[in-house]
Amino acid sequence: MRHGLLIAAALVIGGAGGAFAGETPSPPDAKVYFVNIEDGAVLTSPLKVVFGLSGMGVAPAGVEKEKTGHHHLLIDRPALGKTADGAGELDYSLPADEHHIHFGGGQTETMVELSPGPHTLQLVMGDLNHIPHNPPVVSPVINITVK
Repeated sequence: MRHGLLIAAALVIGGAGGAFAGETPSPPDAKVYFVNIEDGAVLTSPLKVVFGLSGMGVAPAGVEKEKTGHHHLLIDRPALGKTADGAGELDYSLPADEHHIHFGGGQTETMVELSPGPHTLQLVMGDLNHIPHNPPVVSPVINITVK
């Protein structure tokens, strides 16, 4: 009985990791980054955001092609895989709202309107179904100030 419980626990723990990051593998050398904005930048709104990507390609959402994905811009939320308080379940969700902007058409840049003040930005690659790759391909979170 004890052996069965250990196997069940291992399946739950192993399955949870896959559910967070998705099933689409990412290339080991894949990197996503901001081309034109650096951490600590002071900018005016609207701001142009250019997405950089190396080690994989861009394909629109819904297109199944190995080693590709599409961009998501996270605004003013904890880093992908983190919670605001550092406790609880890890957050790998990419809903479509003001904090999660999807670029399912394969876009590689955008204009963003932000209110004056501090903001955080992070880029995340999603697979054909808007789910982060496994392991997730994410940029560092950058802090900017809009004047």
